[in-house]
Amino acid sequence: MTLRRIVADRLTGASRLAVVLENLGTPDSPAVPDVRRYLRQFLSDKRIVDLPGPLWRPILELFVLRQRAPKSAAKYASVWLPTGSPLLVHSQAQVAGLNQRLGPVVSVSLAMRYGNPSLAAVLDRLRADGISRVLVVPMYPQYSTTSTASVTDDVEAYQRARPGMPDRPLEVDVMGSWPADAGYIKACAGRIEAFWDEHGRPDFASGDKLLLSFHGIPVSLAQAGDPYPAQCQVTTQLLRQELGLDPEHSPQTFQSKFGPSQWLKPATIDTVAKFGTSGVRRLDVFCPGFAADCLETDEEIALLNRDAFHRAGGQEFNRIPCLNDDPIWLDALADLVIQRLGLRQG
Repeated sequence: MTLRRIVADRLTGASRLAVVLENLGTPDSPAVPDVRRYLRQFLSDKRIVDLPGPLWRPILELFVLRQRAPKSAAKYASVWLPTGSPLLVHSQAQVAGLNQRLGPVVSVSLAMRYGNPSLAAVLDRLRADGISRVLVVPMYPQYSTTSTASVTDDVEAYQRARPGMPDRPLEVDVMGSWPADAGYIKACAGRIEAFWDEHGRPDFASGDKLLLSFHGIPVSLAQAGDPYPAQCQVTTQLLRQELGLDPEHSPQTFQSKFGPSQWLKPATIDTVAKFGTSGVRRLDVFCPGFAADCLETDEEIALLNRDAFHRAGGQEFNRIPCLNDDPIWLDALADLVIQRLGLRQG
């Protein structure tokens, strides 16, 4: 039975459901003003920078944005696609694929935590269309207060701003993380194995490596109880089992450090350079924590880390694409949504 049929059989004619995939966000263009506007919103989130506003705002405006916006704009320009930023393009493809699996009785939309389209604008449109229940899906397989919790903040801010619409009630729920979901793990493994089928399998016996790189968070958050490091480890262990690899052949690292504080280690960029220096011939990198390719994978991994590996003496560097709109992944995501909505048969 198809996913569409499962959903249709479990819904009444009066039900109006919608799913919103919410990812981090992207500037509207790689132009410096658009990048500056995006970074201002991103770096004003207390989940990202936990400093008092009166202290942080002058630092942000006078120093951080002036220095960071032009540099970030150049990075975005290096990976920008004809139809938009990589994250936006791949996220739109995910929405289209999920709509094919769940529609027409469940509509699927895209929102961004920072930038456009905003969650508030998407929820306003769904409310106007007569939708009565929305499931917001933070597109982060592993929970963190810096990502998943910030999406919950976004939902709560919307509900506070629009509390009195009794004629158009809207129930909004937020889906949890899925670090150990079998479908997600199989999709990650399938993505890696499909790359190896096309480009050849690494020679692990001779020292080749598969690096599993996750976005990092400050050590202070982990010490305060953020479950993110443990959930990354769970994903890594299950993915190793699925691929039949051990930790020596598939080490785990953390990338995208920001600011002066200590972040989770080992750092991806340091590990990549160490492998190049130590004689690792081939290094493949996959990022299980990113549901779609973005600046952090297309520029940081595919360009910056590749160059670091080659400069250190490494020969072959491969960035394996993220899940994006891979059919196995979209089937798994649809199944996760069906479970969360309570539409599974039986």
